[in-house]
Amino acid sequence: MDERVTQAWDQRAGEWTAWARTPGQDVSFTQLNWPAFARMLPTPGRLTLDLGCGEGRVGRILAPAGHRLVGLDSSSTMAAHAREAGGYERVLESNAAAIPLDDRSVDLVVAFMSLHDMDDPAGAIDESARVLVPGGELCVALVHPLNRPEAHLAHYFEHRHIREIVESNGLTMTFEATDRPLEYYTAALEEAGFVIESLREPRAERATVEAEPALAAAAHQPFFLHMRCRRQPDRTGGATARWPS
Repeated sequence: MDERVTQAWDQRAGEWTAWARTPGQDVSFTQLNWPAFARMLPTPGRLTLDLGCGEGRVGRILAPAGHRLVGLDSSSTMAAHAREAGGYERVLESNAAAIPLDDRSVDLVVAFMSLHDMDDPAGAIDESARVLVPGGELCVALVHPLNRPEAHLAHYFEHRHIREIVESNGLTMTFEATDRPLEYYTAALEEAGFVIESLREPRAERATVEAEPALAAAAHQPFFLHMRCRRQPDRTGGATARWPS
């Protein structure tokens, strides 16, 4: 397995924490991506898993809204930052393709901007199905498959490593991910026994662009892709044997 994306995020945990926690820095998150994603989330249940929690900003938002949260990240540094910031009952350091939780122990898995940063997203989706109760939901936010460098779009179906250095307001962040076609994710969801109930491409409205001109392009082209998926009671797919009869 190519683990360079996972290793890169662990090495840049300090950069990301500064980027995510500096007020006014990540306007695509605060003004576009998260508001649209939050409207897709179901009401809080008994337990929510934040899959690929990073430094923990999703937990800090969802906990006051009534979610009981467990965070999970493969980076020990990220996991430590998430614990320090609060919002979670527990933060687990683990590969998302081997979630250390019991079968049917959560009713919501949130994978916000994390699957494309994983080396085995299909494994993480399969594990999400295992830990979800029948009828439980997986809510996913991704970099839109069309939000890619032009050279990558010319070879859309190939899986390609991407590395982008962004500088803004005196901060530098190196983003690393793997570009994959949309079909990769939808096939993994299908094989894990999920049905996609909602698929959205958040668009920057006029008021958003007026407030944040940096988001002008998001009024005309997709930046992000959101999906709300339900785990079917009679799960079919490669890992069916994991389920108790």
